[in-house]
Amino acid sequence: MITYYVVQSFYVDQHHRMQADEPILAKNEQQARETAESMSERKAGVVAFSRKADPAIGEYEDAIVLVQFGHIPFEDAMLDMAS
Repeated sequence: MITYYVVQSFYVDQHHRMQADEPILAKNEQQARETAESMSERKAGVVAFSRKADPAIGEYEDAIVLVQFGHIPFEDAMLDMAS
């Protein structure tokens, strides 16, 4: 199993809907947390999470939220991240 560290940010579009930016892979938990905190000043919402996976066999564990800032559309975001 590999542990992935991901930072997902969100912005508000011209129709006032939350949209996800491209996710950013971090090297480790600390980098994910620091990146999320840094981005929180200019984004509507940011979440950093970790997820263990074995892509070779298609096995993925649930994401674990490390830190979050601002508004996070969790249901939609977590479904998108799971894909």
